Amino acid sequence: MKKLLLASAMMAASLTATSAFAECGSIKMAEFNWASGELMANVDKIILEEGYGCEIELVVGGTSAIFTSMNEKGEPQIAGEQWVNALRDVLDPALEEGRIHAVNKGPITGLGEGWWIPPYTAEAHPDLKTVLDVIEHPELFPDSEDPSKGAFVGCPAGWGCQAVNANLFKAFDMEAKGWKLIDPGSAAGLDGSIAKANERGENWFGYYWSPTAIIGKYNLQAVPFGVPFVGKEEWTNCIAKEDCPNPPKSAWIKSEVFTLVTDEFYKGNADINAYLEARTFPGEVMGAMLVYMADEQAAGEDAAIEFLTKYQDVWTKWVSPEAAEKIKSSL
Repeated sequence: MKKLLLASAMMAASLTATSAFAECGSIKMAEFNWASGELMANVDKIILEEGYGCEIELVVGGTSAIFTSMNEKGEPQIAGEQWVNALRDVLDPALEEGRIHAVNKGPITGLGEGWWIPPYTAEAHPDLKTVLDVIEHPELFPDSEDPSKGAFVGCPAGWGCQAVNANLFKAFDMEAKGWKLIDPGSAAGLDGSIAKANERGENWFGYYWSPTAIIGKYNLQAVPFGVPFVGKEEWTNCIAKEDCPNPPKSAWIKSEVFTLVTDEFYKGNADINAYLEARTFPGEVMGAMLVYMADEQAAGEDAAIEFLTKYQDVWTKWVSPEAAEKIKSSL
């Protein structure tokens, strides 16, 4: 009799678990191929699997490839950290037509792109308050190959920001003022140029974005441009294009990151949509996690466990108490 009761209890538990799993089912989720994208995807994976009974398959990719697949094929169903400025011409119609939904328009606080200098440069030269000030002093940022020129480090070839930096370099007439636009060659080359300068106490001026491990580790300071933003239309149709003949001076466009879901997913997963809407990483926490990932060479899954263990006061606000307990017990 005891064996029969035990078997019945086990079967009931199994059916309950199966039923809960069926409510969520299998989901394909983007794992963007940069550190914060890896972290966010793996945090979502653990929370949705352990707290909501989902089965998550991570799909690795970059900004354009992931969005194109979502928009045209309906999968992956979730993209957690979709940087949207470079996609406006295809994203806006998709949102308006209802193929894609933005369930969270701010999954990370304190983010942004632009031009940066080290903190010791800002401290030693308090007169360098804006980009307009910095570009008048190329002698403070000598190029290693031609010290008579100032080095401005832009984006590697193939990145969406390459055209923007080249056009702003042109708009601010930096070549005539004694500057060279440096292609760092790769993400590693860009990071290496920053690390080398900071470890030697040398001045550095160039492009980067936040939140990132480099910004957190070296406390780089964003430099205001000293001119207003020219507007989305001019930015999209000129500054962000490779063939812009006369780019205007402009501040960098406000960086926007959305969490996107497909229409089919949006209509059938209210609980998960609510979680994704509530899930916002404070910029300082994300920055600290990215430094951890860099220092420990931690992959997304290991970093997610570190985050969920260390920052329970943050993520438990995103889920129900019942889900929070399930997730805690799984760590």
